[in-house]
Amino acid sequence: MASCPAMPEGFDFTDPDLLQHRVPLPELAELRATEPVHWVPQHHNIAGFADDGYWAVTRHADVKYVSTHPELFSSTTNTAIIRFNERIERDAIDAQRLILLNMDPPEHTRVRQIVQRGFTPRAIRALEDNLRSRALAIAANAAARSGPFDFVTEVACELPLQAIAELIGIPQEDRLRIFEWSNRMISYDDPEVAITEEIGQESAMELIGYAMNMSADRKQCPAKDIVTTLVAAEDEGNLASDEFGFFVLMLAVAGNETTRNAITHGMHAFLTHPDQWELYKRERPATTAEEIVRWATPIVSFQRTATQDTELGGQKIKEGDRVGLFYSSANRDPEVFDSPDVFDITRDPNPHLGFGGGGPHFCLGKSLAVMEINLIFNALADAMPGLTLAGDPRRLRSAWVNGVKELQVSAG
Repeated sequence: MASCPAMPEGFDFTDPDLLQHRVPLPELAELRATEPVHWVPQHHNIAGFADDGYWAVTRHADVKYVSTHPELFSSTTNTAIIRFNERIERDAIDAQRLILLNMDPPEHTRVRQIVQRGFTPRAIRALEDNLRSRALAIAANAAARSGPFDFVTEVACELPLQAIAELIGIPQEDRLRIFEWSNRMISYDDPEVAITEEIGQESAMELIGYAMNMSADRKQCPAKDIVTTLVAAEDEGNLASDEFGFFVLMLAVAGNETTRNAITHGMHAFLTHPDQWELYKRERPATTAEEIVRWATPIVSFQRTATQDTELGGQKIKEGDRVGLFYSSANRDPEVFDSPDVFDITRDPNPHLGFGGGGPHFCLGKSLAVMEINLIFNALADAMPGLTLAGDPRRLRSAWVNGVKELQVSAG
């Protein structure tokens, strides 16, 4: 194995200007082949962590290893977010430890055991008929439009939002508030959205406050919904109101932004691979949703922080070093996937890491996300079989989200 990747000077995989234009798949492939655990230097504190860079982990096996060893690689120390910005206060980073994504066992284990009550196979199945009707309505509304329309706002963002509102018991008329808040929280790197960190933090506090009020209501007046299950059930162990607030905050981002971007990238993939769209309309393979998530990989990377000196991929990693898990790279690893750069909706098996690399942080809502993707594409294939692209995707400027802000399409 060669040890000298041909990487441009100063190349940083978390540069939001880079991700606004593309996911750096060729550079990630170069690292996988030459130095799969590679030190990426950064200007001091540019990511908000008072350090000078991170290790980029690019191979499937190594991403899985880090993900499944939380005792060596912590989510809590510096959170799972690989880049904030140089102006963020350390207090603001530490406050995010209250989110499940940024917890380590045993605290993570306690909270996750409670919130899993809302994501049992039975709880998800109970949503299916309702979400199928919603998907059909979303597709029908879009099909009725004359001329080009934005697939992101008219289609992709609707079902995930409605699903989360349905799951938690948020009145559907409030779902746009949730959409606004979560958009503002993750769009702090995109100047077009004109969101400052302050507005992002205010939005987070508004969303948490909204959820805490719901929690307080259910504690007084229990109902047959997930909120009651999580905060007021008689079982041992419930979420405190602030814990529930942070849980809803995570759902609004993790369950809304990621699924929405998977659906958008999936549609774009179909329309740029017409043979796959024809195959899908004809056969509706059950393997489709998993390939869309592999292909899209909505989260480019999360991070962990080494809790002690250790070794990974032949590199000596020091205690306190940040380690970036590049899911976009792991999901194109030729050691795991045949023809990884081919979009193939019949791919099986498909051990992608688009829902995380296993371990304690494996995506809680995976089955819900797969259901939503299947339902919306089934509905779209029936309502708009002649859908065509009407413009190039406009990408989100972000350090770690593979996001699309706008995708113009025509119903055909």
